[in-house]
Amino acid sequence: MKKATGPAQSEKNRYNDDELEEFKQIILKKLEKAHNDLKLLTESYTTGNEHDTNDTSPTFKVLEEGYQVFSKEENSKFAARQEKFIKSLENALIRIENKTYGICRVTGKLIPADRLRSVPHATLSIEAKRVQVTAPVAVRPFDPDME
Repeated sequence: MKKATGPAQSEKNRYNDDELEEFKQIILKKLEKAHNDLKLLTESYTTGNEHDTNDTSPTFKVLEEGYQVFSKEENSKFAARQEKFIKSLENALIRIENKTYGICRVTGKLIPADRLRSVPHATLSIEAKRVQVTAPVAVRPFDPDME
């Protein structure tokens, strides 16, 4: 027996305007949160928000200073990753405007709506993602400079 939604889903080649609007609202919410998170991360590794004497008074707390530097470096990495995430969400909004949102860039099939609700910036179906994850490992030669 075939499912009632099976044939309709396989014939469908893009999401309708109402569905695209739903995804757009999800993306806009995630984008707002991502911008707020980026702001917090950026403030945590820049000293622009500090108005104390930490940068002028001599200190001899090497371990504490080392931890602070490490923490700032980690926050800087998180901020870079957050910026990449924001760019992916913005690109998803462009795909919504172009009505190409939700189409797998490898298979050309629709990415399931549940996946897009969870990962709204996805451009690959699970099927294509699995192939992408397994294929490079099998054919990639060992390169010590890349490790």
